[in-house]
Amino acid sequence: MTHLTVIFDDIPSEAPQTPWSNPAPVRATIQLCTYNRAALLERVLDACFEQLADEYEIVLVNDGSTDDTPAVIARAQTRATCPFIVVDQPNSGLAKGRNAGIARASGERIIFVDDDVLPLPNFVQEHLRSHDEHPLAIVRGGAINVENFDDLPPPVWSIGNYSGNYFWTTNVSVPLKTIRAIGGFNETFAEYGWEDIDVGLRLRFAGVKAVFNKRALVYHYKPRPRTGNVEKMIRQARAQARTAVQLEKLHPHWRTTLATGDTAVQRLLHKWMRGVDMARRYRSMLGELNGDRPLSAREARAARLLANEAYFEELERARTSAR
Repeated sequence: MTHLTVIFDDIPSEAPQTPWSNPAPVRATIQLCTYNRAALLERVLDACFEQLADEYEIVLVNDGSTDDTPAVIARAQTRATCPFIVVDQPNSGLAKGRNAGIARASGERIIFVDDDVLPLPNFVQEHLRSHDEHPLAIVRGGAINVENFDDLPPPVWSIGNYSGNYFWTTNVSVPLKTIRAIGGFNETFAEYGWEDIDVGLRLRFAGVKAVFNKRALVYHYKPRPRTGNVEKMIRQARAQARTAVQLEKLHPHWRTTLATGDTAVQRLLHKWMRGVDMARRYRSMLGELNGDRPLSAREARAARLLANEAYFEELERARTSAR
Protein backbone atom coordinates (compact mmCIF):
# COMPACT_ATOMS: atom_id res chain seq x y z
CA MET A 1 0.00 0.00 0.00
CA THR A 2 1.34 3.45 -0.86
CA HIS A 3 0.19 6.94 -0.08
CA LEU A 4 1.51 10.46 -0.15
CA THR A 5 3.52 11.02 3.02
CA VAL A 6 3.54 14.57 4.33
CA ILE A 7 6.48 15.84 6.39
CA PHE A 8 4.77 18.39 8.59
CA ASP A 9 7.86 20.34 9.57
CA ASP A 10 8.23 21.27 5.88
CA ILE A 11 4.71 22.64 5.30
CA PRO A 12 4.64 26.43 4.89
CA SER A 13 1.45 28.09 6.06
CA GLU A 14 0.17 31.57 6.58
CA ALA A 15 -1.86 32.25 9.67
CA PRO A 16 -2.81 35.80 10.59
CA GLN A 17 -2.12 36.46 14.24
CA THR A 18 -5.11 37.24 16.43
CA PRO A 19 -5.20 38.64 19.96
CA TRP A 20 -5.52 35.02 21.12
CA SER A 21 -2.80 33.49 18.93
CA ASN A 22 -0.47 31.43 21.08
CA PRO A 23 2.34 29.16 19.84
CA ALA A 24 2.59 27.44 23.24
CA PRO A 25 1.35 23.83 23.40
CA VAL A 26 -2.24 23.34 24.55
CA ARG A 27 -4.16 20.21 25.49
CA ALA A 28 -6.45 20.13 22.45
CA THR A 29 -6.84 21.58 18.97
CA ILE A 30 -10.22 21.84 17.27
CA GLN A 31 -9.44 21.62 13.57
CA LEU A 32 -11.91 22.37 10.79
CA CYS A 33 -11.77 23.28 7.12
CA THR A 34 -14.33 25.41 5.32
CA TYR A 35 -15.34 26.13 1.76
CA ASN A 36 -18.23 28.50 0.92
CA ARG A 37 -20.19 27.80 4.09
CA ALA A 38 -20.46 31.39 5.33
CA ALA A 39 -24.13 30.93 6.25
CA LEU A 40 -23.23 28.19 8.75
CA LEU A 41 -19.69 29.07 9.78
CA GLU A 42 -20.57 31.86 12.21
CA ARG A 43 -22.73 29.54 14.32
CA VAL A 44 -20.15 26.77 14.12
CA LEU A 45 -17.30 29.01 15.31
CA ASP A 46 -19.41 30.45 18.12
CA ALA A 47 -20.08 26.93 19.37
CA CYS A 48 -16.34 26.23 19.25
CA PHE A 49 -15.66 29.41 21.25
CA GLU A 50 -18.23 28.46 23.90
CA GLN A 51 -16.39 25.40 25.18
CA LEU A 52 -16.14 24.79 28.91
CA ALA A 53 -12.62 23.41 28.59
CA ASP A 54 -9.44 25.36 29.21
CA GLU A 55 -6.22 25.03 27.23
CA TYR A 56 -7.57 24.49 23.75
CA GLU A 57 -7.20 26.25 20.41
CA ILE A 58 -9.02 26.39 17.10
CA VAL A 59 -7.27 26.00 13.75
CA LEU A 60 -9.49 26.92 10.81
CA VAL A 61 -8.40 26.36 7.20
CA ASN A 62 -10.25 28.47 4.63
CA ASP A 63 -9.98 26.42 1.43
CA GLY A 64 -10.29 29.26 -1.07
CA SER A 65 -13.87 30.29 -0.25
CA THR A 66 -15.44 32.78 -2.67
CA ASP A 67 -18.49 33.75 -0.57
CA ASP A 68 -18.62 35.90 2.60
CA THR A 69 -16.39 33.52 4.56
CA PRO A 70 -13.54 36.08 5.00
CA ALA A 71 -15.97 38.57 6.57
CA VAL A 72 -17.35 35.84 8.88
CA ILE A 73 -13.81 34.96 9.95
CA ALA A 74 -12.93 38.61 10.57
CA ARG A 75 -15.96 39.01 12.86
CA ALA A 76 -15.13 35.75 14.63
CA GLN A 77 -11.60 36.94 15.35
CA THR A 78 -13.02 39.76 17.47
CA ARG A 79 -15.06 37.27 19.54
CA ALA A 80 -12.49 34.50 19.97
CA THR A 81 -12.22 33.21 23.53
CA CYS A 82 -9.23 30.96 22.85
CA PRO A 83 -6.25 30.93 20.48
CA PHE A 84 -7.79 31.11 16.98
CA ILE A 85 -5.45 30.39 14.07
CA VAL A 86 -6.67 30.94 10.50
CA VAL A 87 -4.91 29.44 7.49
CA ASP A 88 -5.90 30.66 4.03
CA GLN A 89 -5.08 28.48 1.02
CA PRO A 90 -6.21 28.34 -2.62
CA ASN A 91 -8.99 25.82 -3.16
CA SER A 92 -7.05 22.55 -2.90
CA GLY A 93 -9.44 20.00 -1.41
CA LEU A 94 -10.13 18.65 2.03
CA ALA A 95 -7.10 16.38 2.43
CA LYS A 96 -4.66 19.21 1.78
CA GLY A 97 -6.68 21.49 4.03
CA ARG A 98 -6.58 18.98 6.88
CA ASN A 99 -2.81 18.68 6.52
CA ALA A 100 -2.44 22.46 6.65
CA GLY A 101 -4.45 22.38 9.88
CA ILE A 102 -2.34 19.57 11.31
CA ALA A 103 0.81 21.55 10.48
CA ARG A 104 -0.39 24.54 12.52
CA ALA A 105 -1.86 22.57 15.44
CA SER A 106 -0.14 22.54 18.82
CA GLY A 107 -2.64 20.55 20.87
CA GLU A 108 -1.65 17.26 22.48
CA ARG A 109 -4.84 15.88 20.90
CA ILE A 110 -6.33 17.12 17.62
CA ILE A 111 -10.13 17.04 17.32
CA PHE A 112 -11.45 17.07 13.77
CA VAL A 113 -14.87 18.50 12.99
CA ASP A 114 -16.57 19.74 9.83
CA ASP A 115 -17.88 23.21 9.04
CA ASP A 116 -21.49 22.05 9.39
CA VAL A 117 -21.51 20.86 13.01
CA LEU A 118 -22.33 22.52 16.34
CA PRO A 119 -20.25 21.08 19.20
CA LEU A 120 -21.91 21.04 22.62
CA PRO A 121 -20.18 23.12 25.34
CA ASN A 122 -18.69 20.00 26.99
CA PHE A 123 -17.41 18.69 23.65
CA VAL A 124 -13.68 19.33 24.19
CA GLN A 125 -13.93 18.28 27.84
CA GLU A 126 -15.35 14.91 26.82
CA HIS A 127 -12.70 14.29 24.18
CA LEU A 128 -10.04 15.09 26.77
CA ARG A 129 -11.73 12.91 29.40
CA SER A 130 -11.53 9.96 27.01
CA HIS A 131 -7.96 10.97 26.16
CA ASP A 132 -7.01 10.82 29.85
CA GLU A 133 -8.48 7.31 30.07
CA HIS A 134 -7.12 6.13 26.70
CA PRO A 135 -4.21 8.44 25.82
CA LEU A 136 -3.11 6.57 22.68
CA ALA A 137 -6.54 5.89 21.20
CA ILE A 138 -8.78 7.44 18.59
CA VAL A 139 -11.81 8.98 20.29
CA ARG A 140 -15.00 8.83 18.25
CA GLY A 141 -17.76 11.22 19.23
CA GLY A 142 -21.47 11.16 18.41
CA ALA A 143 -23.43 13.21 15.88
CA ILE A 144 -27.12 14.05 15.90
CA ASN A 145 -28.43 14.93 12.44
CA VAL A 146 -30.67 18.03 12.28
CA GLU A 147 -32.37 19.86 9.42
CA ASN A 148 -31.51 23.29 10.85
CA PHE A 149 -29.64 24.85 13.76
CA ASP A 150 -32.65 26.76 15.07
CA ASP A 151 -34.76 23.84 16.30
CA LEU A 152 -32.40 21.44 18.04
CA PRO A 153 -33.53 18.22 19.74
CA PRO A 154 -32.32 17.30 23.24
CA PRO A 155 -28.59 16.56 23.22
CA VAL A 156 -28.96 12.83 23.81
CA TRP A 157 -27.22 10.36 21.54
CA SER A 158 -29.14 7.24 20.55
CA ILE A 159 -28.35 4.13 18.53
CA GLY A 160 -30.26 5.67 15.63
CA ASN A 161 -27.36 8.14 15.27
CA TYR A 162 -24.71 5.41 15.22
CA SER A 163 -21.91 5.49 12.63
CA GLY A 164 -19.60 2.53 12.24
CA ASN A 165 -16.79 4.61 10.71
CA TYR A 166 -13.50 4.11 12.52
CA PHE A 167 -12.32 7.63 11.75
CA TRP A 168 -15.04 10.08 10.67
CA THR A 169 -13.93 13.71 10.68
CA THR A 170 -17.39 15.00 11.52
CA ASN A 171 -16.35 14.28 15.12
CA VAL A 172 -13.15 12.39 15.93
CA SER A 173 -9.88 12.99 17.75
CA VAL A 174 -6.44 11.41 17.89
CA PRO A 175 -3.09 12.32 19.47
CA LEU A 176 -1.43 14.92 17.25
CA LYS A 177 1.84 13.00 17.20
CA THR A 178 0.00 9.89 15.97
CA ILE A 179 -1.62 11.53 12.95
CA ARG A 180 1.67 13.18 12.09
CA ALA A 181 3.49 9.85 12.41
CA ILE A 182 1.37 8.24 9.67
CA GLY A 183 1.86 11.22 7.34
CA GLY A 184 -1.53 12.87 7.84
CA PHE A 185 -4.14 12.81 5.09
CA ASN A 186 -3.40 11.43 1.65
CA GLU A 187 -3.48 14.44 -0.67
CA THR A 188 -4.00 12.28 -3.76
CA PHE A 189 -7.67 12.15 -2.68
CA ALA A 190 -8.52 15.25 -4.69
CA GLU A 191 -12.22 14.53 -5.21
CA TYR A 192 -15.06 14.04 -2.75
CA GLY A 193 -14.97 11.20 -0.28
CA TRP A 194 -12.93 8.58 1.60
CA GLU A 195 -9.93 10.67 2.68
CA ASP A 196 -10.88 10.20 6.34
CA ILE A 197 -11.66 6.50 5.86
CA ASP A 198 -8.17 6.09 4.39
CA VAL A 199 -6.70 7.66 7.53
CA GLY A 200 -8.82 5.38 9.70
CA LEU A 201 -7.64 2.28 7.87
CA ARG A 202 -4.00 3.30 8.18
CA LEU A 203 -4.42 3.99 11.89
CA ARG A 204 -6.24 0.69 12.41
CA PHE A 205 -3.56 -1.26 10.53
CA ALA A 206 -0.92 0.54 12.63
CA GLY A 207 -2.59 -0.87 15.73
CA VAL A 208 -4.24 2.32 17.00
CA LYS A 209 -7.39 1.43 18.96
CA ALA A 210 -10.62 3.44 18.97
CA VAL A 211 -13.06 4.24 21.76
CA PHE A 212 -16.50 5.81 21.53
CA ASN A 213 -17.73 8.62 23.81
CA LYS A 214 -21.44 9.31 23.35
CA ARG A 215 -21.16 12.48 25.45
CA ALA A 216 -18.72 14.11 23.01
CA LEU A 217 -21.62 15.32 20.88
CA VAL A 218 -22.19 17.56 17.87
CA TYR A 219 -25.32 18.52 15.98
CA HIS A 220 -24.74 17.74 12.29
CA TYR A 221 -26.53 19.90 9.71
CA LYS A 222 -28.39 17.62 7.31
CA PRO A 223 -31.12 19.63 5.58
CA ARG A 224 -33.79 18.04 3.43
CA PRO A 225 -32.61 17.97 -0.21
CA ARG A 226 -33.98 20.68 -2.47
CA THR A 227 -34.78 20.65 -6.17
CA GLY A 228 -31.54 22.48 -6.92
CA ASN A 229 -29.46 19.86 -5.06
CA VAL A 230 -30.34 16.76 -7.08
CA GLU A 231 -27.75 17.12 -9.84
CA LYS A 232 -25.10 18.01 -7.26
CA MET A 233 -25.99 14.84 -5.32
CA ILE A 234 -25.45 12.81 -8.49
CA ARG A 235 -22.11 14.51 -9.29
CA GLN A 236 -20.96 13.96 -5.72
CA ALA A 237 -21.94 10.28 -5.85
CA ARG A 238 -19.93 9.81 -9.04
CA ALA A 239 -16.90 11.53 -7.51
CA GLN A 240 -17.22 9.35 -4.42
CA ALA A 241 -17.25 6.25 -6.65
CA ARG A 242 -14.01 7.29 -8.32
CA THR A 243 -12.31 7.84 -4.96
CA ALA A 244 -13.75 4.53 -3.73
CA VAL A 245 -11.77 2.76 -6.45
CA GLN A 246 -8.71 4.72 -5.35
CA LEU A 247 -9.29 3.59 -1.75
CA GLU A 248 -9.66 -0.04 -2.83
CA LYS A 249 -6.37 0.13 -4.71
CA LEU A 250 -4.60 1.55 -1.65
CA HIS A 251 -6.24 -0.89 0.78
CA PRO A 252 -7.24 -4.20 -0.85
CA HIS A 253 -8.96 -5.43 2.30
CA TRP A 254 -12.42 -6.70 3.27
CA ARG A 255 -12.95 -3.62 5.44
CA THR A 256 -12.57 -1.43 2.36
CA THR A 257 -15.03 -3.59 0.43
CA LEU A 258 -17.63 -3.24 3.18
CA ALA A 259 -17.04 0.51 3.52
CA THR A 260 -17.46 1.20 -0.19
CA GLY A 261 -20.27 -1.30 -0.70
CA ASP A 262 -18.36 -2.76 -3.64
CA THR A 263 -19.38 -6.37 -3.01
CA ALA A 264 -20.17 -9.06 -5.58
CA VAL A 265 -23.83 -9.04 -4.54
CA GLN A 266 -24.11 -5.26 -4.96
CA ARG A 267 -22.38 -5.39 -8.34
CA LEU A 268 -24.85 -7.98 -9.63
CA LEU A 269 -27.84 -6.14 -8.17
CA HIS A 270 -26.92 -2.80 -9.71
CA LYS A 271 -25.96 -4.35 -13.03
CA TRP A 272 -29.50 -5.76 -13.15
CA MET A 273 -30.94 -2.39 -12.10
CA ARG A 274 -29.09 -0.64 -14.91
CA GLY A 275 -30.42 -3.28 -17.29
CA VAL A 276 -34.03 -2.41 -16.41
CA ASP A 277 -33.21 1.34 -16.37
CA MET A 278 -34.15 1.99 -12.76
CA ALA A 279 -32.53 5.43 -13.02
CA ARG A 280 -35.24 6.50 -15.47
CA ARG A 281 -37.93 5.31 -13.05
CA TYR A 282 -36.37 7.27 -10.19
CA ARG A 283 -36.24 10.40 -12.35
CA SER A 284 -39.93 9.99 -13.16
CA MET A 285 -40.64 9.82 -9.41
CA LEU A 286 -38.85 13.15 -9.03
CA GLY A 287 -41.02 14.93 -11.58
CA GLU A 288 -40.29 18.55 -12.39
CA LEU A 289 -37.30 20.05 -10.60
CA ASN A 290 -37.97 23.67 -11.49
CA GLY A 291 -37.41 26.40 -8.94
CA ASP A 292 -35.86 25.91 -5.53
CA ARG A 293 -38.08 24.09 -3.08
CA PRO A 294 -37.60 21.29 -0.54
CA LEU A 295 -38.19 17.84 -1.96
CA SER A 296 -41.09 15.85 -0.58
CA ALA A 297 -40.24 12.69 1.36
CA ARG A 298 -41.03 10.60 -1.73
CA GLU A 299 -38.93 12.85 -3.97
CA ALA A 300 -36.02 12.87 -1.52
CA ARG A 301 -36.03 9.08 -1.45
CA ALA A 302 -36.04 8.99 -5.26
CA ALA A 303 -33.14 11.47 -5.37
CA ARG A 304 -31.08 9.32 -2.99
CA LEU A 305 -31.82 6.18 -4.98
CA LEU A 306 -30.85 7.98 -8.20
CA ALA A 307 -27.56 9.12 -6.65
CA ASN A 308 -26.96 5.56 -5.43
CA GLU A 309 -27.41 4.22 -8.94
CA ALA A 310 -25.01 6.86 -10.26
CA TYR A 311 -22.48 5.74 -7.62
CA PHE A 312 -22.54 2.10 -8.68
CA GLU A 313 -22.55 2.94 -12.37
CA GLU A 314 -19.47 5.15 -11.92
CA LEU A 315 -17.86 2.54 -9.68
CA GLU A 316 -18.02 0.02 -12.53
CA ARG A 317 -16.68 2.55 -15.03
CA ALA A 318 -13.83 3.68 -12.74
CA ARG A 319 -12.88 0.12 -11.88
CA THR A 320 -12.67 -0.76 -15.57
CA SER A 321 -10.56 2.35 -16.31
CA ALA A 322 -8.16 1.53 -13.47
CA ARG A 323 -7.30 -1.91 -14.87
